[in-house]
Amino acid sequence: MRIRANLAFERELWGRGVTTIAGVDEVGVGAFAGPVIAAAVVLASDQVIDGLADSKLLSPKRRQKLFAVISAGAVAIGIGHAEVEEVDRLNIYWAAMEARRRAVEALPITPAHILVDGKRRISGCRLPQTAVIDGDALSASIAAASIVAKVTRDSIMEEYAQHYPEYGFERHKGYGTADHIRALISLGPLPLHRWSFAPVWRAGTSEPQLGLWETAGTADRSGSETYKPSTDLGFMF
Repeated sequence: MRIRANLAFERELWGRGVTTIAGVDEVGVGAFAGPVIAAAVVLASDQVIDGLADSKLLSPKRRQKLFAVISAGAVAIGIGHAEVEEVDRLNIYWAAMEARRRAVEALPITPAHILVDGKRRISGCRLPQTAVIDGDALSASIAAASIVAKVTRDSIMEEYAQHYPEYGFERHKGYGTADHIRALISLGPLPLHRWSFAPVWRAGTSEPQLGLWETAGTADRSGSETYKPSTDLGFMF
């Protein structure tokens, strides 16, 4: 049975008198194109949102519905961007950290504590923090941030799709599906592609690309089969 995100972490902090808690998560780390988007969400102590979960496990329709509920009822929301140039210059790990930090800084209020998804706290942020492994599946605040970040980034990639319809960004959102890899090979990378990622910079060579990949055995919700590297392509995480 799927674990639903709940307020256990938040209630423990509220019980200690910590009144303002922000959940933080980012999306787009593994994508070949587009920005990394992070969100910070502060939920009210009496705000119970049914169905919160890791955004990757939700259908686009369900994400949109939850996004509307979160946006209407949250105490505060902040969005942080790390653009493609920063991913290539800093590497994906530090670009994601920057997006997280900017999301916290974009909040209209200063949280007393941060719950952040993953193993590592936000570098450069001096506020008290707790890193929660699988936080987007366990903490309601982090799950809400995951949904806000995902819906925000999907919207950005859908706008790119209008400018570059032949790449199919509206379907794969910049991730490494078979369709995206084929477009890279036949059309070449765009400025919004992450040139520090091996599948992107290899796309301009005559070296066969699909030989580097093996099917993951699952299909994404767009119906395109998702591929993963069969060798180490240098991703940070």
